[in-house]
Amino acid sequence: MRLNRVLLSTVLVVVALVIQVSVLARLHLPGAVPDLLLLTVLGLALVYGHVGGALVGFGAGLLADLAPPADHAAGRYALVLCVIGYFAGLVKPETGRLKSAIGPMAVVVAAAIGSTLLYAGVGALVGDTAARHVGLPGLLFSAALYDLLLAPFVVPGVMWLARRADNDPLAESGPAAKAGNISSGWLSSGTGLRIGSQRGFGALKAKARTRSARVGRIKGVKRL
Repeated sequence: MRLNRVLLSTVLVVVALVIQVSVLARLHLPGAVPDLLLLTVLGLALVYGHVGGALVGFGAGLLADLAPPADHAAGRYALVLCVIGYFAGLVKPETGRLKSAIGPMAVVVAAAIGSTLLYAGVGALVGDTAARHVGLPGLLFSAALYDLLLAPFVVPGVMWLARRADNDPLAESGPAAKAGNISSGWLSSGTGLRIGSQRGFGALKAKARTRSARVGRIKGVKRL
């Protein structure tokens, strides 16, 4: 990965982990804890692809394994996020722009359920049966619900920052362009009305110039 990608990923992962541990984990919501770290990895994987997503996921998971108050074996969450980042990167949009919210929402739900199942499965292999006592169906439902509600506020912003760091032409400058890119990529279908209106305005200007030139010629002929 390039240096700018490493720096941006590190900053985003650290910020997401701090917010998740210090804020979201203390809300004491029923079921699972909203996984801001998972959503950050998904946003980066949808821009960097499967290799970058796997690397970011492994680093983010390892940091979560080592950060207090972690009470599980180191490397467990690193494996989970590495696998999730890899598969999320496989569905990276070919053009780099999200045309619909259906695809990203499906990715978020699949990642939330898949990470919970994989985490519980790895825990069962090492003798951790906490998921059985809490109730796996409740954890799956709450994890998917919380992450799905939080995703529209996290994933588009992470993707936009990742594109800006890569100097991607899809990431236009300015607050208005940021809002337009996020809304067209995540919440709307990206119809391209803005470009069409600009072309239509240019065509009107060209027609007006042609008409003025004709009028000038006619006046010149009459004077002669």
